[in-house]
Amino acid sequence: MLTGPASHTREETHHARIKNVGDVRRIDLGFFVRPADEAGAPHPRVEPVYGYLVRRPEGLLLFDTGMGAHPDVDAHYQPTRRPLPEALQQAGVSTNDVTMIVNCHLHFDHCGGNPLFTGRPILVQDKELAAARKTTDYTLPELIDFAGAHYLEISGETELWPGVWIIPTPGHTDGHQSVAVLRADGTVVLAGQARDDATTFGRDLLAHQSGHDIPYPKWVERLIELDPRAIVFAHDAAVWMPGERKD
Repeated sequence: MLTGPASHTREETHHARIKNVGDVRRIDLGFFVRPADEAGAPHPRVEPVYGYLVRRPEGLLLFDTGMGAHPDVDAHYQPTRRPLPEALQQAGVSTNDVTMIVNCHLHFDHCGGNPLFTGRPILVQDKELAAARKTTDYTLPELIDFAGAHYLEISGETELWPGVWIIPTPGHTDGHQSVAVLRADGTVVLAGQARDDATTFGRDLLAHQSGHDIPYPKWVERLIELDPRAIVFAHDAAVWMPGERKD
């Protein structure tokens, strides 16, 4: 199990940013139709599915691997999948180049390509893996304990590589996690489905800043400490970016 420091000062974060550069690239893994009752809307909503590549001297990290397949899932969500090898090829890499997988969580639309990476480490929060194994209808079991699955379980926050942080962002699931990459031009956060879209995260941030008694996820404060320049999501093409800066 991996462990690491839980918090760091803004000065430490700034120092790490100067020293570390990470290349982050979005990959398009298709889309699905979320039924109206799940979307909380009068009509179904079509949502994209994105993964992200992080290239570092230590290796090539893939954040989320797309949608798994099952007749019941397909009937419910009407997915249009883009094969992961094709998406990676478009980004100039192959499945063989990927050295590590990080899943924000283990629902079918985030870990569908995991079985392509037999023997390679998959980083997941311990409580997320336990839920995927024990909770009925949580995910597709064949995407979890496939032959050659190699999990590195995390309990809380950890620094995976210098300047690359795994940060718990519970809410959508108890074991949801995000990745923060400290780049020369600022921190990029891969937020997965911590929030469904950039607008919702922006409202959380405003709730935090307002001083009013309005609830928001407490992990928002940790992301603010990292002084993010961009936050990206699994099901939204929009990118959250800060307003005018003083520095």
